[in-house]
Amino acid sequence: MRFLTELLRRLNMIKLKTEEDLKLMRIAGRVTAEVLDIMREAVRPGISTGELDRLAEEHIRRNNGVPAFKNYRPMSSMTPFPGTICASVNEEVVHGIPSFGRILEEGDIISVDVGAYVNGWCGDAACTYPVGKISPERQRLLEVTEDALNRAIAQAVSGNTLGDIGNAVESYVKPLGYGIVRDYTGHGIGREQE
Repeated sequence: MRFLTELLRRLNMIKLKTEEDLKLMRIAGRVTAEVLDIMREAVRPGISTGELDRLAEEHIRRNNGVPAFKNYRPMSSMTPFPGTICASVNEEVVHGIPSFGRILEEGDIISVDVGAYVNGWCGDAACTYPVGKISPERQRLLEVTEDALNRAIAQAVSGNTLGDIGNAVESYVKPLGYGIVRDYTGHGIGREQE
């Protein structure tokens, strides 16, 4: 295992972080987590996804950060992403564009994905919130996905692979009637230029 880690490091595929790097990453992660706490308090029937976006950007900038998603343009897109957050409502899987015209209604669920660069390091996280009172089916979805996340985290230990983490999620959710979105995968985080 040590040989493989060293090989990947030399090939520039894995950038090992120093204690100082990790300290700086935690600051970016803390700002990102604070945005998700703000969203938890702000999500309610009648609020727009544009207002949620405004609150997120305000907090990131107040903490000397820069929204990681705003104006991001993948090579496959002609248009840069206009928001600070991705705001995906109900069946939308990911990357929903926030808008002052998109008003949350009682019974919706909203997934908010946020990224923030602070001191050149990136924090990136997402949470899904109920909008007021939700149906038992949607509540069950939130419970199962949270349990799946906890099972994945339990597998994120030295010696395990990404396959172990993915298996923990899939082997739990499939028997319960839920599926896995295979078109989107995870990604690393680190410095802006990585």
